Amino acid sequence: MQAISELGQRGLGWQPGQGDVEVGLPAIQAALLRLDEPFCVVESDRGLGVLRDAQLSLGGGGSQVGAYVPALHPQRLGDPAFCKAHGVDLAYVAGAMANGICSVEIVEAMARAKMLAFFGSAGLPLPQVEAAIDRLQQNLGDLPFGSNLIHSPNEPDLEAGVVDLYLRKGVRRVSASAYLGLTLPLVRYRVSGIHRDAQGNIVVPNKVIAKVSRIEVAGRFFAPPPEKMLRQLVEAGQITAEEAKLAESIPMAEDLTAEADSGGHTDNRPALALVPTMIALRDEMERTHGFKNLRVGAAGGIATPVSACAAFTMGAAYVLTGSIN
Repeated sequence: MQAISELGQRGLGWQPGQGDVEVGLPAIQAALLRLDEPFCVVESDRGLGVLRDAQLSLGGGGSQVGAYVPALHPQRLGDPAFCKAHGVDLAYVAGAMANGICSVEIVEAMARAKMLAFFGSAGLPLPQVEAAIDRLQQNLGDLPFGSNLIHSPNEPDLEAGVVDLYLRKGVRRVSASAYLGLTLPLVRYRVSGIHRDAQGNIVVPNKVIAKVSRIEVAGRFFAPPPEKMLRQLVEAGQITAEEAKLAESIPMAEDLTAEADSGGHTDNRPALALVPTMIALRDEMERTHGFKNLRVGAAGGIATPVSACAAFTMGAAYVLTGSIN
């Protein structure tokens, strides 16, 4: 135990003369911006500076290393399962700002940068939404993208029409926003096309990314579709009995965005309380239903590198931005 204690006190060492030390605050600032390169902060005879590619010794001789900064590529932020599920490189999402504010151009740029974006279809007439989907599918090919599906309690036929359009066009991702509970069109979208593959695994083609700010709503998305709604959809001929049966084993959404106080419509939820609460709910729902890979992202007030860092530090699987886009 004494030897371990002494080792910890001596820390990392380096031998002067091993490499060039870049001295000064500008050198340290520049090194911090090169995220994919590790470096050490050392005290040389010319002052504090940056040392790269040095041979370090743990508890060894030589001069002491003041700090070691490992490489931190943006691809390592967030949950890699989120990136794998959606075919992206970065756990960064451009949210579906309504009336086409999150435009076709934004969605295309994000997709080509290996990130995910949702077209802001809310408030637009169906022909305009269809034209946007046609353009995105033509220009992006197999690159991932999504579109908004907003709860429309005063226009249920419009919500159903949007789902009809998405299913007909093969839109595989929706951002479900403003929902106070589940609706038949939303459940229909999620369940349509569900099947088993050759190995017997359940395959769910349509992905729902729910954006919520209340835990009681989040609980409905992290649970299977209600049996009553499944039965109604079967009776209406909108899903098959086999799809309804398989749907009992899946969550309505695997990804849930905790929407804190933001620049748009908001419930004034503080991110520091909301995100950990949603993560705790996620853990509870995984235990209750035996689900795996339920994920909680963060949105609201994320406009700087520091705020994005804070969201990831709290455990967000991904971050979603809106107003700044």
